[in-house]
Amino acid sequence: MDRLFSTIALFLLGLLVLFSSVSSFPNAKTHYHDFVVQATKVKRLCKTHNSITVNGQFPGPTLEVNNGDTLVIHVINKARYNVTIHWHGVRQMTTAWADGPEFITQCPIRPGGSYTYRFTISGQEGTLWWHAHSSWLRATVYGAIIIHPKEGSSYPFPKPKRDSVIALGEWWDANPIDVIREATRTGATPNVSDAYTINGQPGDLYNCSSKDTVIVPVDSGETNLIRVINAALNQQLFFTIANHKLTVVGADASYVKPFTTSVLMLGPGQTTDVLVKADQPPARYYIAARAYASAQGAPFDNTTTTAILEYKTAPCTAKCTTSKPIMPRLPAYNDTTTATAFTTSFRSPRKVFVPTEIDENLFITAGLGINQCPPKTRARNCQGPNGTRFTASMNNVSFVLPSNFSLLQAHHQGVRGVFTTDFPAKPPVKFDYTGNVSRSLWQPTPGTKVYRLKYGSRVQIVLQGTNIFTAENHPIHLHGYDFYILAEGFGNFNPKTDSAKFNLVDPPLRNTVSLPVKGWAVIRFVADNPGVWIMHCHLDVHIGWGLATVFLVDNGVGPLQQLEQPPPDLPVC
Repeated sequence: MDRLFSTIALFLLGLLVLFSSVSSFPNAKTHYHDFVVQATKVKRLCKTHNSITVNGQFPGPTLEVNNGDTLVIHVINKARYNVTIHWHGVRQMTTAWADGPEFITQCPIRPGGSYTYRFTISGQEGTLWWHAHSSWLRATVYGAIIIHPKEGSSYPFPKPKRDSVIALGEWWDANPIDVIREATRTGATPNVSDAYTINGQPGDLYNCSSKDTVIVPVDSGETNLIRVINAALNQQLFFTIANHKLTVVGADASYVKPFTTSVLMLGPGQTTDVLVKADQPPARYYIAARAYASAQGAPFDNTTTTAILEYKTAPCTAKCTTSKPIMPRLPAYNDTTTATAFTTSFRSPRKVFVPTEIDENLFITAGLGINQCPPKTRARNCQGPNGTRFTASMNNVSFVLPSNFSLLQAHHQGVRGVFTTDFPAKPPVKFDYTGNVSRSLWQPTPGTKVYRLKYGSRVQIVLQGTNIFTAENHPIHLHGYDFYILAEGFGNFNPKTDSAKFNLVDPPLRNTVSLPVKGWAVIRFVADNPGVWIMHCHLDVHIGWGLATVFLVDNGVGPLQQLEQPPPDLPVC
C-alpha cells in the first residue's frame, strides 16, 4: 500500500513538472537578468577593498518571482577568478545543469566567459537565495530570491503591510580568496571574519559604520514580513529584534505551522520568514545577530552586527532619529539549549505524506579530522594540531572535487575515471561517535565517491555528528531536493529507541538541516529528481576540507523523469 501511495505521489509530481514546464500557471512569467561578476570597490570598517560582486552591488540583486515563473539569468564573468552561481534551495526539476556547484553540475565560468542558467520555480513559496559556489567568493557574491504566491493566490496568513529582506553575512578586512588560500597552504584553520553584516553593513557597533547602518522602517500597529537569510560563510547565527516577538511562518521556501519566539538560530544556507508586529512604544530598536559557536575551543568572530527597526509614526519621527536604539538580549555564544529549542519547533502546517517504507537506509557520519603530514613535508604546510593538516569527511571519506570534468558531465557522457559509485552506506568502522574517539580514526580516506539512487527510491538518511577532534553543529544542505526532518537528538543515534521519536505526521520540509553538536538528525525524501546532487556542510571551510558526498540519481522511465540535455553554452573545463 505504501508503495502504491509513493507511485501515485511520483505520478502527481510528474504532472506538476509537466504543468510548470508548459507554463500551466495562467499568469506565469519569464524573468530575464544579466549578472555581471566583477571587482567593485567596497568600503567597510574604515578600509576599502576590491571585492567581487554582481552588478557592482553588495549584496547582489534581489530576484522577485511568483511560484510557477521561469528565470533566465545570463552570468558574465568579468572577475579574475573562476565562478559559478548556485540557486540555493531551488529544486531544479530535471534542470540539474542549472544548479551551479563548481565541478559537480558544471565546470566553472572562466574569467571572460559566460553561462546562462534557465530554471522554473515549481511549488515553492517564500525565501531562497543565490550565491557563488566557487572557493570563497560566496563571501560577497550572494543575494535573495523572493518567491511570491502564484498569481491569484495569497499567503496562508494575513498579507503583511511591508516586506523586508535581512541577509546576514560575514566580512573580512582582506580578500576572502587570499584567506582560504593561505589556510589551504598551511593546513590550519582560516582566519575568522572581522565582522558580521546585515544587508552588507556591519552596523554601528563597529568602527566607521554608524552612518551606513541599515534602517528597517515600520509604522505603529502594522505587521511586517521579514525574510531572514544566513549568508554567512562559516558561522551559525542567533538573530533577534529588541522587545519584539517573531512569529515564524516559513523556512527554506516552505510554509510552517506558525510559532512565536524571541530569537532565531540559522545555520549558513537557511532562511526563516517571520511576522513582526510593531506593537511597542514608538522608538528605535536594534535588530541584532551574533555567533552561535558550538565547537569547544575553536576560534570564532565574537562581534555583533546590528540594523535598526525604526518607527516612522509621527510622534516618534523627531526624537527617535537621534535617540540611541534599544539593545536586545542575545543568547550566550554556546547556548545549545536555545538553538535546539528553536530548531525543534518547526512543523508543517498540515499532515504530509512521509514514506514509511524505505528503499535506501543510509547512516552517514559527519565531522572533522586531521591528516598526518608525509615525512619531509615543510612545517609551514603542516600547521594543524601537532604538525598535521585539518580535514573533514562523511563516513570516513574526505570528498575531493574533480578538476577535468564536472561529475554531471562525466555521468551524462559516460566518462570513466572521474568518480566511483562506492560511497559507503554506513561508516566502515562502528565506534562511539560522540565519545572519546580513538586517534586511529581521525584520518579519513580522500576520494571522489558518489552514492547511486534509482529514480523513485524512498531514502532515509541518519546524519550522525562525531567528536573527532571537536564536535560542532553542522548545517547540512542537500542540493536538488527538499526533505522532511523527522527528528534530531544528542548522543549516538539508537534505532531501537530513537525511531519512536520520529514525526511522521507533520515534519518540516527543509533543504538545510542543523545537525546538532554531538548529536544526530534523520531526514527522508523521494529521489524523484534525476541528476548529480551534492550534500555538504554549508560551513565553507568544512566543504573545502571534504565534508560532503554526492548522490547520483538515475533517470526514470518517461521524459518527465529524465535529465534535460545539457545547454549548448555549458562551460568546459
